[in-house]
Amino acid sequence: MARKPRWSFKEDRRLMELARSSKSLEEVVKATGRSPERIKKMAMRLGLSIKPRGTIKK
Repeated sequence: MARKPRWSFKEDRRLMELARSSKSLEEVVKATGRSPERIKKMAMRLGLSIKPRGTIKK
């Protein structure tokens, strides 16, 4: 599988929005088309927290 180019500013902002809206890692993967490892790495660089899985809200 070919690697996607570097993260753009727009993609950084999108990742921030997804993290703020409490999206799970799986949802972020689908929304960005990036691998879970790359998302985790970029989230760490940006100081974001991404939930590993979707959780059931009560």
